[in-house]
Order: sequence, then C-alpha cells, then structure tokens
Amino acid sequence: MAQLDLVLLAVLKGRLEQIADEMDATLFRSAFNPIIAEAHDASHGLYHAKTGETLIQGKSGLPVFVGAMSFAVKAVIDKVKAENIELLPGDVFIFNDPYEGGTHLSDFKLVRPFFRDGKLFCYLASVGHWHDVGGNVPGNYNPVATECYQEGMLIPPVYLYREGVLNEDIVAILQSNSRLPGSLYGDLNGQVSALELGEQRLGDLLDEYGEDQVTNALAQLKQSAAKLMASYISDLPDGTYSAEDWLDNDGIIDEPLKVGLDVIIAGGKMTLDFSRTSNACAGPVNISRSTCIASCYVALKHIFRDVPANSGVLEPIEFVIPEDSLLSVMRPKPVGGYTETILRVIDVMFQVISKVAPDMTNGCAYGTINALSMAGYRKNGARWVMFSFFGGGHGGHPLGDGLNHGNAPISTATIPPLEILEAAYPVRFTQWALRPDSGGSGRNRGGCGAIYEIELLEEKADAFLFGERGKYAPAGVVGGKSGALNEFYYPDENGADTSPPMVSKMVGIHLDQGQRVRLETPGGGGYGDALKRNPKQVAEDVRLGYVTAEAAAKDYKCAVSNDGVLDEKKTTQLRGEA
Repeated sequence: MAQLDLVLLAVLKGRLEQIADEMDATLFRSAFNPIIAEAHDASHGLYHAKTGETLIQGKSGLPVFVGAMSFAVKAVIDKVKAENIELLPGDVFIFNDPYEGGTHLSDFKLVRPFFRDGKLFCYLASVGHWHDVGGNVPGNYNPVATECYQEGMLIPPVYLYREGVLNEDIVAILQSNSRLPGSLYGDLNGQVSALELGEQRLGDLLDEYGEDQVTNALAQLKQSAAKLMASYISDLPDGTYSAEDWLDNDGIIDEPLKVGLDVIIAGGKMTLDFSRTSNACAGPVNISRSTCIASCYVALKHIFRDVPANSGVLEPIEFVIPEDSLLSVMRPKPVGGYTETILRVIDVMFQVISKVAPDMTNGCAYGTINALSMAGYRKNGARWVMFSFFGGGHGGHPLGDGLNHGNAPISTATIPPLEILEAAYPVRFTQWALRPDSGGSGRNRGGCGAIYEIELLEEKADAFLFGERGKYAPAGVVGGKSGALNEFYYPDENGADTSPPMVSKMVGIHLDQGQRVRLETPGGGGYGDALKRNPKQVAEDVRLGYVTAEAAAKDYKCAVSNDGVLDEKKTTQLRGEA
C-alpha cells in the first residue's frame, strides 16, 4: 500500500467524514420522530466490505453506534455468505435484531452495499431510533419485560430493496406493528434518503480521487487509530486495576446487579475483563456482547479523546465477556433497557482509569437516560405517544466542572426542547430547571441534574418510566463525591406523591387531566478533594443556584450567604477545623 501525503490524507479524511455527516443531516431534517429529528438518536457510516469494520463515522450521530453498527453490517455479510446471495446495486437490507447488530429493538438498521465498477467497495449503513415498534409499552422501554417479544417486533436481516425495487410487503408488516405507522414510514424514508445521498457523495469522491487513493486513505486512517491507541496504552503503567458499579435492579427482582471490571495492562495491550459481572437477569437490562464492546469503545473515546472514530481504536484491546452474563445475552433475554447497562459499563471504565491515570478521566455522569413515555388518545380518537429521555449532570474532570443538564455520554444527541414536546403532545411542563445540590462535590464539581414536572392536558393517559441510579449514585473520582440519586414521583390513587416500588422503573401509571409526574435527575460525580475547590467558585455556585448555602458549608467548608457572598474569615476557620 502506497503511503499518502499527509495533506492529501487529511483532505480525504475530511471529505469521507463529510459524507457521513451529510447522511446524518439528511435524516435529521426528514425524520418525523422527535427522537431522531431533535435528539439526533441516529447514526451513519461507511463499513468494510469483507469484515464490516467501521471505516468512517459521522460526528453528529451516537458514538455507541460506532461499535454496534460494525456488528450489524457483519450480520448482513454473514447472511449473504450463508445463503449464497448475489449482492446487486440498489439492494438494501433492513433489520433491528439486537442480538446480531447490537442495542435494542427500537434501533432499526439499514445496510446498503456500495459497488464500484461492478465490484463491492464497502457498505453504507444507517441506524435510527424509531418512535414505536410494538411491544407491551408505548415507546418500547418496557421495564417489566421478561423476553424480547414483550419489547416489540424483531426483524432479522431481510431485503427492503432488491435492485432498487421496494418490498412493499415489508413496509406493510412494519407499519402494522407500530402504534405510530405514519412516524415509522417517515423515519424509514429518511434513512433511505440518507443512504442514497451517501452513495452519490461517495461515488463523486471516487470519481475525483480514484479508488486506490481512497482505499489507501481508509487503511491509513485505521492504522493511525490503532497506533495512537497503542501508544496511549504503552504510556500507562502495567498492572491490574479493578472497579465495580451497580444497577438498582432488573425491574423484575429488586436486587442489585454488578458490573465488575478488571483492566489488565501489559505489553502495550489492554484487556477488559468483565468476568466479575452478574449473570444474565430476568428483566430488560441485559445487553448483547456487541453492545458491550460498543459501550467500551465509547468509554475509551472519552478517555483517549484524540483517537479517530474507526475500528482501529479496538485493535490493541482484548475483551473477556463471559457468555450468558449480563453483558452477553442471546434471545429471548430482554434487552430493551440496554442504555442503562452500557452507561454503567462506561461508568466503571471511568472509575478504573481514575486509578491508573487520574489526569485522563472524569467523574461518572448521571448514568440513566430516564426513558419516560406518556400515551393516550386525543378527543378525536387519534393515538398519541410521547417518548423522550431526560438529562442530568456530567462528572467533574481534571480541567473543570461537569456539564449541567447534559445528555448521556453514549451519545452526542440533544434533549428535545420542551417547546417541541409541548407542541407535539397534550402535555405542559410546569417545571424544567436545574436541580440544586445534585452535582457531586469536588475540586471540580459534578454538573447539576434537572427537575422536570409534566402536567397532562388530555382527559386520561398512562405513563411509563425506565430509569436507574435510584439506589447507587454516580460516583466521583480522585476523592470527589457522588452525585445525587435519581428520584421520580407520580400521584397515587389519592392524588398524593409516591415513588415506584422499583425506585426508577414503573409501568401503567394512570393519569387524569391536570395530574403531574415529576422527575429529579442525578448530577455528575465530583473530581478531586472538595476542600481544594476555590471558595470563590463555591460562592459563585451558590449565587447561581447550583449549590445551596447549607451544602457549601457541609461539603466545601465554605461560609456563603444565600445570595452568594463569601465570608472569607469564617471559611478559613471552617477549613482549618476540617
């Protein structure tokens, strides 16, 4: 392989990434579903023709899909080989099998082979989170599912298009299994449009630079990622470093589930050993092996920020993931709440790395997407389903405080604005605010979680919540303290506020017009010793409402008035006594 000039390599890298970015933008503009259109729960990329490995990933899509989508494309490659299928231009496969392509049933993958001069050059792929794909719970986050069939329809890799001809029967099957068939149809067409644009743009690039140069660029970018990752690992001291974190429960049995990780660093290699993790559970917080690897990729990208987004990142990494553990299940074990578990995998990675390289990691983020859905019928009989996820605080880090009210670190998605949700559904947000004292204390404070209070405007509706971090708070690192726990309240039969028996998981909450649910999300874990935080920063936190005067005195040993005025003399005294 001829090595490309570094300037040319940079140009081709930018052009290739632009293709994936344009595919992302095409779907975001055309999707009917706010989870894609506003929250950007989708992703696009280019994948290796023989292995399915990630070649290029868009910057706007979800990072967790980088690792998972390579398994999805590999599932198509395996099907083609096993059934001796002749791939043709214009073919498109569609499926959502979480055990083959990772994640959960809501994430539909479209995979399109790309041909150049009659030969397969690569695959283009699109994944998007559809609004509703059947199952027992509108929005598909069913916290009491005990098998995948209760979570939605499961579609194996099948032809959506054959030689450019749409299989209308598949579309009919998909629509008939959704509570929102119009939304599904719009999202599907948006993904198809994104693939068509990607094919056009990649063809233009190959016309301009030639197949050899583009192929060489892709190979060099992978090599560069692998070398850079290996160099980071080589800089770390050899040894075994361990940590564990916990899920509250599986929604069925109220017992904690452990995610245990041992990181072994030796000889420029890193082994991620999850042997101490709990066995597969009855409820829907299991994940597939491919999803576990994808979540590790996301964590590594947070820690080693400069490595490119391609499969080369994982070359120096070995995985030990026991079969039939919480992190490696097969059907029919439910996986609908996969987001909660991959967030815990990321959290435990942060905690391990804080022991070996404290200047490269950060406190844990809020650790749950709090998937909340509300559903009912409008006065005209039309079905409505509001599904959204809600933000919280990110962890403090070596360079500063954690982000207030951010989205989960598995994604670059945004939280749908309340104006969009209120315009689309019969609800009113009576509170949308930062949650004081929710960020873990530290030299660099964890970001604040949020308070959401939602009022129903229609006559009746049902609400469903799938969350975590109700018992085990997001951990701080390097001496930083944990963030606040997740809290959820809904009206009981007498109208009084109550919380779920499973803390952050609940189905079938019946609401009447004017009743409200309230979600108080965790903040991020702190970084470093809180007594090393500049008292002026603490005072500013109090002034802004991030920290109360009481917490400033208790956690930071700072005397601050309720309006944020620092008493330096008393603060010196308090810290001297600590």
